[in-house]
Amino acid sequence: MFQVGDKVFYPMHGAGIVTAIEEKEFRGELEKYCSISIPSSQMNVMLPIKKASKSGLRSVIDQRAAKMMLENYYHAEHEPQLPWKQRFSSNMEKIKTGAFEAGLEVVSDLEYRSKEKPLNTSEKQMLNNAKRLIASELSLIKNITESQAEGLLKLPS
Repeated sequence: MFQVGDKVFYPMHGAGIVTAIEEKEFRGELEKYCSISIPSSQMNVMLPIKKASKSGLRSVIDQRAAKMMLENYYHAEHEPQLPWKQRFSSNMEKIKTGAFEAGLEVVSDLEYRSKEKPLNTSEKQMLNNAKRLIASELSLIKNITESQAEGLLKLPS
């Protein structure tokens, strides 16, 4: 159960802070909702508490785990070339999980591929979205701006 002030990550939307837990009437029944402020998109989300785990809402990872995963990210091995459709589908599934490490894998894979040859429009968009999601979580974890967090995602040349 989340509390007001908790830092959370909502897949496909980004990291945010729980601003309220309140009961609302919906279809004649009282239901508890979690209100989340997501700074990266300047959006507020209300999510039924009973659907929180199914939606993938989770606490942000801690600084130690983030540091370890970023180290792995900088030294990641890359899979052999997959056909575009298969690669796109695999990367989309990783992003949808909302797992920090899976998002880093997508960013690493697409950054690596972009150094070999230019990404197509869909993959550029996917890369930008994955970076935004990861940066939103890093900014809350490290208490830095999102642009500073995106700077942490730059791979060495």
